[in-house]
Amino acid sequence: MTLAASGPGISPSDPSTDPPTPVPPLAQASPDALEAALQVHFGWERFRPGQRPVVEALLAGQDCLAVLPTGGGKSLCFQLPALVRAGLVLVVSPLVALMQDQVSQLQRRGIPAACLHRGLQLHERRALLQALRQNRLRLLYLAPERLQAEATRQLIDEVLDAGRLVALAVDEAHCISAWGHDFRPDYRRLGQLRALCPGVPLVALSATAAPQVRADIIRLLQLRRPLVQVRSARRTNLTYAMRRRLQDPLPEVLEAVGQARGAVLIYARTRRSVEQWAARLAAGGLEAIAYHAGLDPESRQLALEHFQQHPRPVLVATVAFGMGVDRPDVGLVLHLDLPASAEGYLQESGRAGRDGQPACCLVLFDPADRTSLGWAIRAAGGSTNPLGAERQRLELAQRQLRRMEAVAEGEGCREQALLLAVGELVPPCGRCDRCQQLDPARDWSAQAALLLEALEERSGRDLRSLAADLAAGAAGSEEDRWAWLARRLVQEELVSESDDGAQRLYLRSRGRHYLRQPWPLRWAA
Repeated sequence: MTLAASGPGISPSDPSTDPPTPVPPLAQASPDALEAALQVHFGWERFRPGQRPVVEALLAGQDCLAVLPTGGGKSLCFQLPALVRAGLVLVVSPLVALMQDQVSQLQRRGIPAACLHRGLQLHERRALLQALRQNRLRLLYLAPERLQAEATRQLIDEVLDAGRLVALAVDEAHCISAWGHDFRPDYRRLGQLRALCPGVPLVALSATAAPQVRADIIRLLQLRRPLVQVRSARRTNLTYAMRRRLQDPLPEVLEAVGQARGAVLIYARTRRSVEQWAARLAAGGLEAIAYHAGLDPESRQLALEHFQQHPRPVLVATVAFGMGVDRPDVGLVLHLDLPASAEGYLQESGRAGRDGQPACCLVLFDPADRTSLGWAIRAAGGSTNPLGAERQRLELAQRQLRRMEAVAEGEGCREQALLLAVGELVPPCGRCDRCQQLDPARDWSAQAALLLEALEERSGRDLRSLAADLAAGAAGSEEDRWAWLARRLVQEELVSESDDGAQRLYLRSRGRHYLRQPWPLRWAA
């Protein structure tokens, strides 16, 4: 393991190594003193909703769980206490790109920050250690796996023994939960932070966390009587739209980008797709830049700088890009595939409109996306016959994917359905394409009866073969329409679907009841 400064690094010539403007430690965090520190270090006159209680709790030595929406200023909750106490906050973060971006932003504000990761030179490593030992570092970012290294533990012990460790922060804390949308095994071991740093307050932060995920975070991080601060994930300046992807979606993508204000963020599922779409958009006259983990570090840094500094950048990336990247004027977040979960999509789409101005969140999907994503989820499990917790996690991922498909193909308000996935009940937004839709509904009762009868005759059929057989038996009907109807009947709980990704269908008791006593099934399609 090596210790490395992020971004420009910490060196004798770097202005970020100068001691920060001292803010006296507060015995009690008075409103005037906190607001003064906020103004001095960040230039803001007031806190955003949800921030102040978390800052005050950490300064009082209390553990916290903060679920604040994307763009809600989660990072300030642990950055300001470090400055107020003139000590160090240790931040665990899942991505090097995320750490580097936050460190660069802090250094531009004159706040000394660095991150532990592989790869920089010896003199940079020494500069970081010297800054840490001289109490000239306020925030130190590291990936969760770095905590397993003995050198890191010794470093933490040294800061702890000197009484300079203000707080611990676990960013993107939903990663610790198998119920979350971005589970990472390395996060599971973060419970050891409590043993490594007894008496130090710990704050866990996430943009979205359903109640079950919040309970997991509290249990696994061993938070003690935490302040739980949960703000609504509803973003009234965002407009959601989801529609079927055309065979060649390029004209639609170009039109959406042309109508967008500010920056544009386009998500594709694979690295290969990212490269292909960046090339296609460039050929179509857009200065589109690709970003994914397979690029060399210099190319990734150049892409990040382009996205942050260009007046109207168009970035094509995998979904890992964007965590913590502070570009307020993103006017369009466009997904070229069905997102893997509603919770993940709320975070990804939430990167739009951080400046509070109207922004669009568009998904172009195809029913085949769920099949390919489902197989990818199974392959990621690493075993054809997973057992125990791994099997449960894979089945949960399939259910999350099915729920996202229900949002994309369902009748109701997009925002309402997305927020329901994280346990939040809200009225229809009135802005999304479904709320604005004027298409008349059609009665699908007769077709539903045929499909349910086929499943009653032979249960456990896979969706694709069932749709093909029904299309062959009904003159002029389309296979994809039968597949769509089968998915709607799953969403209406007349049919159940296997959670292994094979899309095997079974008639439920509610479906049998429908065959005995049918009722109207009216949907627009």
